[in-house]
Amino acid sequence: MATTAAEPEAKPRRLGWLRPPKQSEDGTMALVDHLREVRYRLMISTIGVVVVAVGSIFFYDELIAFILGPWFKARDAIEASGAQTMIVNDGVVRPFTLAVIACSVSGLVLSCPVWMYQLWAFVAPGLVAKEKKYALGFLGAAIPLFLAGCAVGYFVWPKGIAVMLSFTPEGFDITNFLEMSNFLALEIKIILVFGLSFLLPVVLVALNLAGVVRGYQLVKSRKFVIFGTFVFAAVATPSTDPFSMLALSLPMTLLYMVAEAICLTLDKRKGITKEDVTEWSIDVHDGQ
Repeated sequence: MATTAAEPEAKPRRLGWLRPPKQSEDGTMALVDHLREVRYRLMISTIGVVVVAVGSIFFYDELIAFILGPWFKARDAIEASGAQTMIVNDGVVRPFTLAVIACSVSGLVLSCPVWMYQLWAFVAPGLVAKEKKYALGFLGAAIPLFLAGCAVGYFVWPKGIAVMLSFTPEGFDITNFLEMSNFLALEIKIILVFGLSFLLPVVLVALNLAGVVRGYQLVKSRKFVIFGTFVFAAVATPSTDPFSMLALSLPMTLLYMVAEAICLTLDKRKGITKEDVTEWSIDVHDGQ
């Protein structure tokens, strides 16, 4: 009888590691529970990426046509200037490698609602009820911003190809061979750099709600941030051409100013002024 009574308790635990730990009312949890939740969120995000990646196999021809779209546009401009270029697969395993990379990146980009939601769900328990309302807005803004950044990177990439290959010496019958995997790696970097960079206002507003950054601090740091965006764009864009750098730095500057305006508005609604933050900082310093 004792064994029979114990069996119902064992069944719910059989797949317990697949479920996130229960949250307390105040949002606090032990370190072990935090690690379990990280494992759970990563697992769900990974499953989402894998499912979309596997689904991309059924549209592989369309996916490759989409990937090669920037190269076709750049090729027309390059050949018009007299240069020659050709894209190739180098090696027996390169086509398989290309398929794995292409489908994996497709899964990562198209499943962004899944892993962004998991990221929000991990942070949300630590927010108060009023801030959770804003967090849903962040999720609604982060997804289109990320996809918009990826789209800008995709449309900028052909110009980057054309600019870099335009340095081919004319009159020497030189053909530029582009290895497909290397070409795809550069395209992925461009797209992801643009996509993640467009999340800048979401991050800044989140930090503002968390009390880490205030609107007046963003205003004060504007000129340094603008300079930093140009430096970041010059370093982060793999093609290193000025067109791609400007296409990344200018939207980042605009998005920073948008985040600046939103943070100032939120601070005003909370009644937080520059003097309040200064007094708080002095009190903390004296307390130390």
